[in-house]
Amino acid sequence: MVDDEAHIREVVQYALEREGYQVETAANGAIALAHMATGGIDLVILDVLMPELDGLSLCRRLRAQGALPIIFLSSRTEEADRILGLDLGGDDYVTKPFSPRELAARVRSVLRRSAERASSSAPASLRHGRLHVDRGRHEVLIDDIHPVIVTVTEIRILAALLEHPGRVLTRAQLIEYAYDGEHHITERTIDTHVRNLRAKLAVHGVDAIETVHGLGYRCR
Repeated sequence: MVDDEAHIREVVQYALEREGYQVETAANGAIALAHMATGGIDLVILDVLMPELDGLSLCRRLRAQGALPIIFLSSRTEEADRILGLDLGGDDYVTKPFSPRELAARVRSVLRRSAERASSSAPASLRHGRLHVDRGRHEVLIDDIHPVIVTVTEIRILAALLEHPGRVLTRAQLIEYAYDGEHHITERTIDTHVRNLRAKLAVHGVDAIETVHGLGYRCR
């Protein structure tokens, strides 16, 4: 839990420890990086406005290293701020003031999405053209050699589209696949994640996601 307000850190730590989680706290991004260098962190709750190293900068650094789940907890409530947080790789965005119980529910949800669930109807490995998605390893590869760093939510959206090549999936259906149908997710959030995915794949010349206007998205 990274926030420069001691009271917020205490509230979040208390709420999550009641749910059985081990919680470490940090007053700014620089301290948080030192914590994370030791390993053993499964999820980060991240304030945006902090001294030393702000939340957006810390998110960029973490995304450059891998797909550690990130939930923003911020007093910045404008839609543009929420979209920016998701654009940078956040898996969820909670605004202050917040309900500790709701935050705990969102932590459970993001952690659940990050844990790959074995299912005979959901193969761990998916291929489509130059794309290879391995959900068991949480890997997306282009031509089997170029890694694409994706968030937990992004890989679930991509996998859903690859599982149904040519079929149009509505934004509501993608919410079901990526968020287990949670009510607080908006269709605009799905658009943001798809935009991020397209940009990451486009770096390698891959254009795999097609918009079907008025309906949703499909794999080309």
